[in-house]
Amino acid sequence: MLSPFLPAPRVAGWAGPPPARTGPAPAPQPRAACSVTLPGEPRSGRPARAAVRAALCAQALDPLVPAAVQVTGELLAAACHLGPGREVHLALRCRDGELDLVVRDGGPPGDPRRRSLLRVLDAVVRECGGRWGSGAAREPGGGTRTWAVLPRPGAAAYGRP
Repeated sequence: MLSPFLPAPRVAGWAGPPPARTGPAPAPQPRAACSVTLPGEPRSGRPARAAVRAALCAQALDPLVPAAVQVTGELLAAACHLGPGREVHLALRCRDGELDLVVRDGGPPGDPRRRSLLRVLDAVVRECGGRWGSGAAREPGGGTRTWAVLPRPGAAAYGRP
């Protein structure tokens, strides 16, 4: 039994706690996350964009809003077109210097129309220096999962001259 009054036993190969940090600690990067489920209808775009805007602004990530809102609108429009009347799930996560946006819809995976519907999304993501793709949803219920990853510096510079 260990006693709080006796020194802890030594463990072979353990050098002890790391040395104390000197100098200022690095500033933590703000993080944001949100997830919403909406009907697969054209009117769902407005609340989806508002949720993304609110999640980013709440964490002082305002410079990312224009790119995030544009990408959200494009993802939702394609989802509603290819899976009308089915629920659409939107998830946003901002961490480790990247902004991730994912939409899962009830549309069939591999539908060739999806790529042509997402031409504007492709242009926005390229301008931000990001990447995007789609495939079969891994979640129960199937459907298609379409995602975009934007580096924070590129998203912040989106639309600026």
